[in-house]
Amino acid sequence: MNVDVLRSIHAVDAATWDALVGDGCPFFEHAFLAAVEDAGCVGPGTGWAPRHLVLREGGRAVGAVAAWEKRNSNAEFVFDWAWADAAARAGIPYYPKLVIAAPFSPVGGARMHLGDETSPDRRRERQRALAGASVELARREGMSGVHWLFVTPEESEVLDEVGLEARHTVQFHWRRGAGETRDDGTGDFEAFLGRFNSKKRHQIRRERREVAAAGVTTRVLTGDALGPEMAPLLWSLYTSTVDKFAWGQRYLNAAFFERLLTTWRRNLLLVLAERDGQIVGGTINGAKNGVLYGRYWGGLAEIPFLHFEVCSYAGIDHCLRNGFTRFEAGAGGGSHKYGRGFDPVLTRSAHVIFHPGLDRAVRQFLREEREALRRELEAMEGKLLEPAVG
Repeated sequence: MNVDVLRSIHAVDAATWDALVGDGCPFFEHAFLAAVEDAGCVGPGTGWAPRHLVLREGGRAVGAVAAWEKRNSNAEFVFDWAWADAAARAGIPYYPKLVIAAPFSPVGGARMHLGDETSPDRRRERQRALAGASVELARREGMSGVHWLFVTPEESEVLDEVGLEARHTVQFHWRRGAGETRDDGTGDFEAFLGRFNSKKRHQIRRERREVAAAGVTTRVLTGDALGPEMAPLLWSLYTSTVDKFAWGQRYLNAAFFERLLTTWRRNLLLVLAERDGQIVGGTINGAKNGVLYGRYWGGLAEIPFLHFEVCSYAGIDHCLRNGFTRFEAGAGGGSHKYGRGFDPVLTRSAHVIFHPGLDRAVRQFLREEREALRRELEAMEGKLLEPAVG
């Protein structure tokens, strides 16, 4: 086995790469990685430089990893600012570092893409090779360490074997309940409400009624209903939220959304809210293999409960009606997701820092953080879920 290091996703053809991604997370498909690269969201001046790995056996590609040389910690969603600050105070270089993640996307699923390989022994051998290659690459290119973000439980075990320390964080996901599915695989929102007590059911119904009373209707657009002419709308939804906050940064640009609408629209799902023929808000989501991934929300008018409608209820409703099994609503916002159908799900990452002293300190912090998170989640009605695979 040998590993190629690619400084552009275009160094490998789309069919080869996507065959390895298979049914996995759509944010690792060639079209998405090409969109962020071609639009200039990654590359010179952004802090993101492609260092993708392709594992080959006898010249045949059998594994792939989307990896990045990072010169900042922006848009990673597993936050290590405190580690970088501690390194700076101690005079220890922290950047560049190697990060394995979907760019700008805190989504679950495999980071090590192995195609349709089903042999457990062969899978583990190839996973170890990719994990080891990431460490070798970072050392060879003078990076400070390696950070695998939002890995699967299986990958977490492999990364532990090669010396990385696990970090546990939490997201909130909706999963289809057993009593919410009809014989044809679909469901409806009223069945979904059955999982709540009467007080919460009343609250959700009231929030939806108030949005409707404000004259707002929602619709979902996918596939051929989308086109490049909608890029200004997506850009306005994205910037309307990013620009509201002092910490908000425009990591993406209008050219990126144009490319999504051209090359990735089979995975794109928009939830749009309208009033009097005008779009007043919406969400930009990814969708694949029965999973909905919430990404960007924008409100173009101040309407009570509009955020809950387009970010939560309309998405869950679409999932129920179309046989989806999971809705990953993105990072943050647990206070409003919990109790509206989204339960806490453990998310994993893995880290190694090559400076021995800083690495020891980070490992001790991670052990204490894992225990604190365990206690916190136990207090949330004991509903902690393991992440679904895929």
